[in-house]
Amino acid sequence: MLKVYFIDSFASKQFEGNPAAVIPLRKWLPDHVMQSLASENNLSETAFFVEKNGGYWIRWFTPVDEVKLCGHATLAAAYVLFYELGYVQDIIQFESLSGKLYVRRRDNEMILDFPSQPPSKCETPVGLIDGLGAKPVEVLSNEDYLVVFESESEVENLRPAFVKLESVPLRGVIASARSKSFDFVVRFFAPKLGVDEDPVTGSAYTQLAPYWSGVLKKERMKARQVSARGGNVTCEILGNRVLISGTAVKYMEGNISLDENGAY
Repeated sequence: MLKVYFIDSFASKQFEGNPAAVIPLRKWLPDHVMQSLASENNLSETAFFVEKNGGYWIRWFTPVDEVKLCGHATLAAAYVLFYELGYVQDIIQFESLSGKLYVRRRDNEMILDFPSQPPSKCETPVGLIDGLGAKPVEVLSNEDYLVVFESESEVENLRPAFVKLESVPLRGVIASARSKSFDFVVRFFAPKLGVDEDPVTGSAYTQLAPYWSGVLKKERMKARQVSARGGNVTCEILGNRVLISGTAVKYMEGNISLDENGAY
């Protein structure tokens, strides 16, 4: 029997922010079993973690594939450790495919400490503008494409053709613009990973924070991801790291009828 938790990340109450499933493990399940569990959960990410040398190794699966970095599911995993499994220290260290990640508890907030991934200007890939249905003023790339628009209303009004965006290289597409109420707004699309639009994408801020810090000449910024569910994110540049802050709430916990080897 495996435990599973459904956590709303970057949320102050249920039914907002980005839901993630978290499955604590004593040892790794076969990859195909973890992928099947993620597909069954049908959320943008399912996080699995295993204790290792006083810290934890963490992995993330979308409904169709494993990814190298995920912010909201890391926040959800930290919530489970801090508030469900009795982790008493204030900092959790995770090992991951993207190196060492840290989550610190501060009052009712949790702060992700992730590597910075500054985007660079690039050629506009075939299918990007057709897929978005709008032309940005700037296109950059790192793990994802970052497309910058003139106004937040353009970002809010995007109605992407997801089939066309599936053909675009890289993991996904971040759409962003300056905001009147926040420093900037964001939307994130990753149809090739089975996630047409991600509600709040923590890992995207490893690219957004260095970009907007350079534009706005600020180290600490407040952002709003303007998806249907929506969520607020605070991000801060700290050398070659990005601090991404948010809160989380539990929606549900339950049991999965598998043993620790993945058998029914």
